[in-house]
Amino acid sequence: MPDDIKGMCLYGIKACDTMKKARSWLDEHDVNYTFHDYKSAGIDRARLEAWCAEHGWQTVLNRAGTTFRKLEDAQKADLDQTKAIELMLAQPSMIKRPVLDLGNRTLIGFKPDLYAAALAISN
Repeated sequence: MPDDIKGMCLYGIKACDTMKKARSWLDEHDVNYTFHDYKSAGIDRARLEAWCAEHGWQTVLNRAGTTFRKLEDAQKADLDQTKAIELMLAQPSMIKRPVLDLGNRTLIGFKPDLYAAALAISN
């Protein structure tokens, strides 16, 4: 792993299958990272706002998950970044996962080839 990537943090939920794949991949490639479970430890508004600024709230909000699908139609109507951030703060399960914070940018979701390219690791 390149020396210039330090202090990486993987954000997500411990029990999520995609999270397990991402953690296994990072472990198999000897990547040092910390894990932040935003279901138990929460997430702060500033971090969510930064992710939305980088990727767009439509990417950060997990609309495919059961937590979002169970919302009342009124809560899903007229979504914008402000509303999406409020929903994600109230129920962090609605944040797409994993989010890998590389320090200078983040990756959302898990794709081995994107992780390998971002970390300069040959797959």
